[in-house]
Amino acid sequence: MASSLIGGLLASSRDADRITACDVSTEQLLQLRERYGINTSNDSLNSALGADIVMLAVKPQIMREVCETLASLPVDPQQLFVSIAAGVPAEAIDGWLGGDRAIVRCMPNTPAMLQLGATGLAANSRVSLSQKESAELIMQAVGISIWVDNEADLDAVTAISGSGPAYFFYFIELLEAAGIKLGLPQQTAATLARQTALGASTMAQNEDVVNLRAQVTSRKGTTEQAILSFQHDHLDKLVDNATAAAHRRALELTEELNQA
Repeated sequence: MASSLIGGLLASSRDADRITACDVSTEQLLQLRERYGINTSNDSLNSALGADIVMLAVKPQIMREVCETLASLPVDPQQLFVSIAAGVPAEAIDGWLGGDRAIVRCMPNTPAMLQLGATGLAANSRVSLSQKESAELIMQAVGISIWVDNEADLDAVTAISGSGPAYFFYFIELLEAAGIKLGLPQQTAATLARQTALGASTMAQNEDVVNLRAQVTSRKGTTEQAILSFQHDHLDKLVDNATAAAHRRALELTEELNQA
């Protein structure tokens, strides 16, 4: 995700010399420097000194260690910390950083790697309007970004857009399998399912999905029969149950990380 953010920022005309990537892996840093022409360092503390924005693009399990490394940074209201780690509350991050920090939490998803991501954002009380705009611009470099009023709502974002790409991958997988059962060659079924998903999602960007579905669903036609079958088997309930399960797990992960 960090690499995707760097690529997105550069694609949106950000200067490479204003970006510094930090990592314990010298090999990883070399790859980033060669690919993007950015600054790199093994010293996160010195790199963060004077930085306007510090991106915390690390796994949740090592967030505390990384933050405590940065805790000696002078408290600067103008310095913004942006976390993309799932399940780690801003309050915990603030405590590990020494307190009184401006923090934005983000929940991006994997299509950000193609600059087609959907990111939910939440800010703590110390984040200024200009800092919110800066965080939004960063995440918009890899897709769209939407603010939620309460940080707790990021768990719902996780259930919808964070985990959501896998739901669509699964549906494509099932549609391919159904095509094969109906007699289509595997490659034909795969190509049709993938292109149909791409076309449908593209149309849905600027149109009401209920109207789009109605336009395709002719009375007594083939599509109507498929939709009626979905409704008979309570697809809506399956989706509700699945997203509720993802939401519960997001809450559990947050609790587990807080107890670690």
